[in-house]
Amino acid sequence: MTHKDTFFTQKRSLNLGGRLMDLTQPKVMGILNLTPDSFYGGSRLADETQILARAEEMLAQGADFLDLGAYSTRPGAEEVSAEEEEERLIPAVELLSKTFPQAFLSVDTFRAAVAEKAIGSGAHIINDVSGGTLDKKMFATVGRLGVPYGLMHMRGTPKTMSKLNQYQNLAQELYSYFAEKIQELKSLGVKDLIIDPGFGFAKNIDQNYHLLNHLAHFKSLGHPLLAGLSRKSMIWKTLNCQPSEALNATTALNMVALQHGASILRVHDVKEAKECITIFSKLKNNC
Repeated sequence: MTHKDTFFTQKRSLNLGGRLMDLTQPKVMGILNLTPDSFYGGSRLADETQILARAEEMLAQGADFLDLGAYSTRPGAEEVSAEEEEERLIPAVELLSKTFPQAFLSVDTFRAAVAEKAIGSGAHIINDVSGGTLDKKMFATVGRLGVPYGLMHMRGTPKTMSKLNQYQNLAQELYSYFAEKIQELKSLGVKDLIIDPGFGFAKNIDQNYHLLNHLAHFKSLGHPLLAGLSRKSMIWKTLNCQPSEALNATTALNMVALQHGASILRVHDVKEAKECITIFSKLKNNC
């Protein structure tokens, strides 16, 4: 697999409810966990007061998106019913949409019906960890709604994915996966896509680092790349520490992701990610 920047054009904008976001400068997506069992305890939000406080803090620190999730996708996570996910997610979307009307909201869900209700409640992006594999209605729903779609790679479910990490050629297989999915989505009228290789999803630690080293290969797919590395086990297991102690190394890997072409960093810690982008941009502009 080869790629040459001169042979393709990578899309550099997203249409978010009629407002255009320029991705020439990398952006930050702040994580808002509405689950009681997210792998990083410091990100869990229990009520409206905590949700509003965290959202306000992230926006003040420069978050370009807020990504709301109501179904924990940590390895081995138990299933959550659609009803429970909806009860957690939709009121939060409505609350943030009303309180921060200029904010761009992403919803982290693999269920088409939940995604559609969230978009109707004020969200702008559907961020699907399953790449449409866990709900066959998702792609058609995204096409009908005409919203940007976060296309991630995963195998199985959060409960089973850690056992499904056998690949002949990881980067090549993911490239083929994305190329096929992109063609299907485009045939359904989807115009704005975000490519997420799915660090930690059906990949072991060494595979995650291999994938990060080869992130630039996916630029030739022609869509912005998202790197979700924040405080993940590929960091804290390598360092023999806890997720709460993994911020410094997260920043290090975020810089690597930016150097390999990431346009969006999905993070728990917005301020540090924005600082990373500022330093990366200064470095890039003074080659």
